Amino acid sequence: MRQAVSIIGSRLLQLIIMIMILSFATFVLMKITPGDPVRALLKVDDVISTTEDKERVMKEYGFDKPIVIQYVQWLKGVAQLDLGESILSKRPVLDIILDKLPATFALSIGGLIALFVIAVPLGVLGAVYEGRWPDYISRWFAILGASIPSFWLGLLLIYFFSLKWNLLPVMGKGTFAHFILPSITLGIAMAPLYIKLLRERLISTLQSAYIESAYARGLGKGRSLLVHALRGSLVPLVTMFGLSIGSLLGGITVIEILFSWPGMGEMIVQAVMQRDYPLIQGYIIVVGLLVVMTNLVVDLLYLIIDPQIRHGKEIN
Repeated sequence: MRQAVSIIGSRLLQLIIMIMILSFATFVLMKITPGDPVRALLKVDDVISTTEDKERVMKEYGFDKPIVIQYVQWLKGVAQLDLGESILSKRPVLDIILDKLPATFALSIGGLIALFVIAVPLGVLGAVYEGRWPDYISRWFAILGASIPSFWLGLLLIYFFSLKWNLLPVMGKGTFAHFILPSITLGIAMAPLYIKLLRERLISTLQSAYIESAYARGLGKGRSLLVHALRGSLVPLVTMFGLSIGSLLGGITVIEILFSWPGMGEMIVQAVMQRDYPLIQGYIIVVGLLVVMTNLVVDLLYLIIDPQIRHGKEIN
């Protein structure tokens, strides 16, 4: 319990520091990025651009103030969960993100389930049957999966399962069938590294002294594998997931666009194309929060998976 409190306290401190650094960097980058938000606002309002119009918009949105004052005012809003207003839709940024977040979250869960279903069996087979045909299948799948870009894999799945065999819908979100292809694409795209990592760690674990001791105590091979070897080998996979959560959110953007999935990926691409700065800033802040919170969950999972940490060792 004390370990869990320590981990949570440490992560909350990191969260505060991260928000300060990320918010400042995001705000400054948005200000120095080419493009004029005033022009975007005038275009949305369908107003003929004049000097008076520009001055009115700059004053209304606070663009005429020094950048430090703009940042402080924006940060006060962030602290009150007010991420500003979208330039294009005139809706609160937080409302837009919360509308899109469930779809992205659902697809992430689907991708993780697909990842687990693919990576764990292939990693275990590769370790248990090292040097034999199941191991060759496991390694070839990992090599092939790592060599294929996710968007090309998605196109292949669309061609065969949707266009050629007419088994699954191509795009959109409506039924469970719409959920299958993007989840599998995301799972396969992430699986190779996890297969390789689990296989190598499991091979090392199966050759360790405590597994041989388990055999000597009369534990069967299957029970020793599941209870002792596999549990210990999951620790680096959990670590890898914590490190790759940012890549996951980046990869899911490509898949959402490819399958016309109405999540945050499609939203942020449109915001970048249309220079909707408040929405871009809000997206970056929310993604940063998700990364930190995910790493907090990963750290807490260590206490469940690894008994050594639970009995006093600290997480670095």
